[in-house]
Amino acid sequence: MQTGYYGAAAGMVVQFNRLDNIANNLANVNTNGFKEDNVVVGDFMRLYKEARDELPNANQTKEAAQFVNRTMTRTPHIVDEYTNHNVGSMQKTQNDLDVALSREGLFFLVKTPQGIRLTRDGSFIKDNEGKLTTKQGYEVLPSDYFTSQSSVSFEESDSLVEIDKNGQIYTNVPGSLNQIQKQKLFVANPDNLNMLEKVGDNLFEYKGTEKLKALEESGAVFQGFVEKSNVNPVKMMTEMIETNRLVGMYQKVMDSQMNDMNRDAIEKIAKKA
Repeated sequence: MQTGYYGAAAGMVVQFNRLDNIANNLANVNTNGFKEDNVVVGDFMRLYKEARDELPNANQTKEAAQFVNRTMTRTPHIVDEYTNHNVGSMQKTQNDLDVALSREGLFFLVKTPQGIRLTRDGSFIKDNEGKLTTKQGYEVLPSDYFTSQSSVSFEESDSLVEIDKNGQIYTNVPGSLNQIQKQKLFVANPDNLNMLEKVGDNLFEYKGTEKLKALEESGAVFQGFVEKSNVNPVKMMTEMIETNRLVGMYQKVMDSQMNDMNRDAIEKIAKKA
């Protein structure tokens, strides 16, 4: 059995999956609050060095050698996926309802038909009922949502809106410049970012959302700004070129396995016959 052929084929599949990931990152370069996704490709030698002390077969034995030989023929594969949660660049918009979070690991809470979700995209708008929503129409939740079940809403007379660094909203008294305190945005800080799962529409699902508590003083809310994607397009283009080259190299290996080696074997068999 030509294990080299199967190894090269699996390596090509890994690069195709990596290419899909890179393409998705590039497609969201201009998506507000988008977080870059990455994959981890299995590296047997590194994993073996980390785990060899726990293996049942001692080094320098026949069984250990057989184990290593069997494992070395295994194909490369993607062993893990992760999201880079670094803060993206801040872009000034002058829109009073645009807010950005300047700290890693903080999220706004929104209500969707599938349940409560988390987002970093703070480009909010007012709907026809005066409720604060995302551009997809999901309600933005206030800090007391789990007790009041209310929503962030405005009156028609609320012509001036200010949001402080902790997410507290203030609006003007009708006919004057005096301000009154309204609701406060729900700014959450999940304990484990690895438990976040992307579910589309630039949203994250978090198991145990009902246990999240709003931060009293996050100090991270910037009004009139939006956080841009943290994807580095130059880095992604470089990785795309690298991936395409690896696909070409794997293809050459497969051609060599199926054509050159088979032809050589046939010729040797013919001479012996």
